[in-house]
Amino acid sequence: MSERVLTQPGRRRSSAMPAIVRENAPVVLGLAFIVLFLAASFFAPLPYGPTTPDPLATSQPPSALHWFGTDANGFDVFSRTIAAAQRDIPLALAGTLASLVLGIVFGLLVSTKSRWSERAIRGLDVFQAFPLVIIGTAIVTLTGNRLESVVLAIVLLNVPRFMRLIRSEALALRESRFIEAARALGASPLRILWRHILPNVMGITLAQSSIAAAHSIIVIAALSFLGVGVSPPDPSWGLMIQEGARQMIVGDWWIVVFPGFAVLVTVAAFNLVADGLQAAADASQ
Repeated sequence: MSERVLTQPGRRRSSAMPAIVRENAPVVLGLAFIVLFLAASFFAPLPYGPTTPDPLATSQPPSALHWFGTDANGFDVFSRTIAAAQRDIPLALAGTLASLVLGIVFGLLVSTKSRWSERAIRGLDVFQAFPLVIIGTAIVTLTGNRLESVVLAIVLLNVPRFMRLIRSEALALRESRFIEAARALGASPLRILWRHILPNVMGITLAQSSIAAAHSIIVIAALSFLGVGVSPPDPSWGLMIQEGARQMIVGDWWIVVFPGFAVLVTVAAFNLVADGLQAAADASQ
């Protein structure tokens, strides 16, 4: 007879979560925007090439010809704003997914009250004491101005958050009666972690992953703004904001506003998903 996964008393299994998510408007709305934005960046026919400037159409305001105007180099702002999602969102998702996997593994490993676990947490405290943007900039600069370096920076910034979350939830679960029952039935520590603790922390972990993705979008934009990460002429929201900031003094507001709005709406979409997943996790308890 196969061993059943024990759950905390009063807590329903996370299998009920998909039905709750399907009925959750914030999750549907947030995911719909992210998917549509990604689909548009990969498949929609853009009016102009995002990396093809027009020297005869520089710094033009929004019009029927250029919906979001053009920048100082003659790039169409609308085309570049849409195309930037092709890099920024997948980078954020890749970094968040890697952070989630590593955070779960390391978080479960340090989910004890042993001396080495406490030392690991103190090491995280020291690491997180430094400003995150400065750490990200240093990582990308030292490892090379490549997209893989941006993902690495996101991973190093987000893994400590997942580790802390998993550890705190796992420590609380270890004191529960259903974990004591698993021990009494002869379950090994590794089986308890994999079969009983992990399924009970996934709800809140998924909600945190959406928040981490929103934070990653901001980190990518900040790195591009500082000149590391995505290199021109490839489009990136942060890079577009940096280039447009120099033109604000002469009144070319559209170069900054539209990519900035894209960052704002994308972060809001990920936060909507996080709110919906958190509500689903609370409802399953």
